[in-house]
Amino acid sequence: MEMKKKHFYVIAYDIADDKRRNKVVKVLEKVGNRVNFSVFECLLTDIQYNKVYAQLEKLAVKREDYINIYHLCTECFARTVYIPTQRPKIAPKIVVV
Repeated sequence: MEMKKKHFYVIAYDIADDKRRNKVVKVLEKVGNRVNFSVFECLLTDIQYNKVYAQLEKLAVKREDYINIYHLCTECFARTVYIPTQRPKIAPKIVVV
């Protein structure tokens, strides 16, 4: 069975409304590791990313909310520095084809 390649994303948000913010948090808690109040680290396949993106896009209100998605390459993820030393609960899985 072939494993699907995952990509590393950092997703940060600033959501004005409490109800919408809670919905965004529920979406992100299913797929990522919360590393700060409004920041999640996520390892996602392309299919998972597209699903999360669509959910977040539906929740965000233009001119009120901001959601930033940073796509980091596996090499960049491996060079991530945590101070104090703290590794995320997720680890990248590199698939060689």
